Amino acid sequence: MRVRLQGIVLTLVALLVFGLGIPLATTIASGAQQDLFLDRLTDTARFASLAQRPLLDNKPQLLDPDLRRYTEVYGVQVVVFDQDGKAVDTVPGPDAARIDVRAARITGPVHDALAGRRSQPGGMLMPWNTEPLVLAEPVLADGEVRGAVVTISDTTAARTDVLWWFLVLTAGGVLAFVLALAVAIPVVRWILRPVKRLDDATGALVASVVGGRAAEPVGDGGGPPELRQLGRSFDRMAESVSGALEAQRVFVADASHQLRNPLTALKIRLGNLEGHVVDEPAAADLEAARIDAGRLHQILDGLLSMARAEASGGELDPLDLAEAVAERVADWSVVGEARDVRLVVDVSGDDVRVRMPPRGAETILDALLDNALKFTAGGTEIRIVVARAGGEVTLSVRDHGPGLRLDELDRALDRFWRSSAHQNVPGSGLGLAIVSEIVAHSYGKLALDLPDGGGLRITMTFPAA
Repeated sequence: MRVRLQGIVLTLVALLVFGLGIPLATTIASGAQQDLFLDRLTDTARFASLAQRPLLDNKPQLLDPDLRRYTEVYGVQVVVFDQDGKAVDTVPGPDAARIDVRAARITGPVHDALAGRRSQPGGMLMPWNTEPLVLAEPVLADGEVRGAVVTISDTTAARTDVLWWFLVLTAGGVLAFVLALAVAIPVVRWILRPVKRLDDATGALVASVVGGRAAEPVGDGGGPPELRQLGRSFDRMAESVSGALEAQRVFVADASHQLRNPLTALKIRLGNLEGHVVDEPAAADLEAARIDAGRLHQILDGLLSMARAEASGGELDPLDLAEAVAERVADWSVVGEARDVRLVVDVSGDDVRVRMPPRGAETILDALLDNALKFTAGGTEIRIVVARAGGEVTLSVRDHGPGLRLDELDRALDRFWRSSAHQNVPGSGLGLAIVSEIVAHSYGKLALDLPDGGGLRITMTFPAA
C-alpha cells in the first residue's frame, strides 16, 4: 500500500510538473522566437526603406556602408535583390561561407517579398533547430515592388538562452520530484503507521490470545484520527476476545477440577460393589460403569492438561532438551519393557537448549510416548531424535504402530478426534492437541508424517535458546 500511495503522489506531482512545465517551455520558446522576429523585422523593414532610392537609381552599392556596419555590429548577413530576384548587393556575415543565397530557404521568402507579401513569424525557436532566421521585406516605390531586402540571422544565441531556460525548468521538475518524494515518504508512513500496527497486531493476536498474553495495543500510535479510532476499536475487540477465551479456560479448568472429586468417589463406590453384585447382567453393567468412569476420569485429566497448556503463555524457561528427553525416557522405559518395546534416543549437536513453558517438555514427551506405546507392537522400537541444525532444535518421536491415513494427518491435532481405526484403544483424543498448544506457545512448529517402514513420526522444531 505504501508503494501505491507514493506512486499516486508522484503521479500527481508529475502531472503538475508536466502540466505547468511544458506550457511554460513552449511559452519561453515562442517568446524568444517572437522577440528575435520583431527585432530582425524592424531592421529588415528599415533597410527596405533605405533601399528605395539606390534601387531606383540602380546604385545598390550606396547601401554598402550602412549594411556593412550593421553586419559588423550584429553579425547578420544582408542581401538586396532587384525586382527580377537577382542579388545586387550582398554583405556577408560571419557565417557567409555556409549560406547560399540561392538556397530554398532564401529564395522562398524572396519570392514572397517580390509578390508584395511581408514575412510572417515562423515556428517556435527550439534549441535543436539550427536553421537561421530568414526575413524578407519588399522594397516599395510609388506602390510598386522594386526589389527585396533579406536578412539572414544566426539563432545560436537565442537558442542557447532557450536551452538554459529548458535546463532550468528540467532542474525545477527534478527538484519538485525530489521534494515530493521527500515529503511523500514521511507522510505516507505517518498515514500507514496505524495500518501497519493493525496488520502486525492481527498476526500476533491469535498467538497472544491463545497464549494468555495481553495483545499489544495499537490505538495509541500516531496517524490520521480515523485510523487511530480504528486502532482503538481493534484494542477493545482484542480485549473482549481475550476475556472471553480466558473465561472459557477458567471454566474448563474449574469444571474439570470440581468433577474429579465426585468422579473419584464414584469410582471407589463402584469398586466397593465388586463381589456384591451376583446377578450376571448387573455385574456386566457394573463393569461397564467402571470402564466408563475410568474413561471419564481420563478425559477430565486431559481437559486439565489442556487448560494448563493453554494458560502456559507466560515466560518461557530455557531447558536442555536432551536432558529432558533422557529423564522422561528413563521413566517410560519401564512401561516399554513391560510391553517389549525399546525406547531409543538419538541426540546430535552440542547445544540443544530451547525455551518452553514450565513442565512443557515433560507434558509433550509424556503425551507422545504414551500414544506411541499404545500403538507400537511388541518387539519394535520407539525412536526419539534430538538434533540441532543452525538456529533450530528438532525433536521427533517415531513409532512403529499402524499409523494414520494421509487424509487423517491434518485432523490428528483436533481436540477429541480419534481415528476410526483406533476406537478400541483407550484415550481421550487430547494428547496431540495439548502438544500442539505447547509447541505453539514455544514459537515452534509441529508436523506429522508417515515414514518408510510404517508407523507415525511427529516432528517439532523450536528456536534454539
